[in-house]
Amino acid sequence: MFSYDDILQARERIKHRIVETPVLSSPMLNDMVGAEIYVKAESLQLTGSFKVRGALNKVMSLSAEERERGVLAYSSGNHGHAVSAASKIVGTKATICLPSFAPAIKVANCRWWGAEVVFYDAETTDREEFGAALAAERGLTLVKPFDDYLVMAGQGTAGLELCEFLKARDIDLDMMLVNCSGGGLTSGVFAAVKHHFDNVEYGVVEPVGYEKVARSLSSGVPQRNDVIRPNVMDGILGPVMGAYTFPVIRDCNPTPYAVTEEEALNAVKVAFKTLKLVLEPGAAVSLAAILAGKVDVRGKKVALIGSGGNVDPEMFTRALAV
Repeated sequence: MFSYDDILQARERIKHRIVETPVLSSPMLNDMVGAEIYVKAESLQLTGSFKVRGALNKVMSLSAEERERGVLAYSSGNHGHAVSAASKIVGTKATICLPSFAPAIKVANCRWWGAEVVFYDAETTDREEFGAALAAERGLTLVKPFDDYLVMAGQGTAGLELCEFLKARDIDLDMMLVNCSGGGLTSGVFAAVKHHFDNVEYGVVEPVGYEKVARSLSSGVPQRNDVIRPNVMDGILGPVMGAYTFPVIRDCNPTPYAVTEEEALNAVKVAFKTLKLVLEPGAAVSLAAILAGKVDVRGKKVALIGSGGNVDPEMFTRALAV
């Protein structure tokens, strides 16, 4: 079972390897939406996203024999980058399976850390089966992007830091919104917030057309997105909801929201203008849901995770022009 203690243990394990990222707020943004918005700026994290927290917690927990053989990860981009970095830091080798449409910056980032990149066709290939088969063939340890208690605990350290920031300033949180795909970040953050605050409204945000989290919550069991096509929110287009992450998320009774590509791009622009923060579209969807009027935040204290900033210059330019 996953618990808050797992998050505390993760922090002790990785605290000297990661950045304790700032929590940002903007009077201009607050005025725009009629609420107090607090953004945990994980785009300023090592590797440009929260993912390195979970990757480090997992890789640092491996045995010497497992480190000697190496690790493998499948990813929409940021997890692969994170596992590449964690492997370099710990001293093992990484093989990263990426979708063929992964942004060039995410491919380059993995290779910079010394990882081998193997591409797969996301429209025709099940990445879990592909990754598991390749890991078995090469004798590598699979580092899952979300459905692993060590990974979930590592991601939860972002939520722990957020809660400590708010508590230190006597800010009583009303709402927690998290962008959600497989649920590693969401489950970890929700667990931390649930430990520190009572009577919080929880929300999960995903892309329109890929609402597997909403369908999972409605049906009571994890659901899939069977077809994945190129989308500006590539970082949260994972095909499955985690079997480990889902119960943690479900127990917080979150409200699901979904945003369009245009809404996500607009949020990237607003984050840059008001917070001076560079976010990739998938990391800006919680803000997008607020800006689009899909979430009632009026008069509330709301926390978000600006989960990553690995955006191609062309995509960022496109967002600024929205």
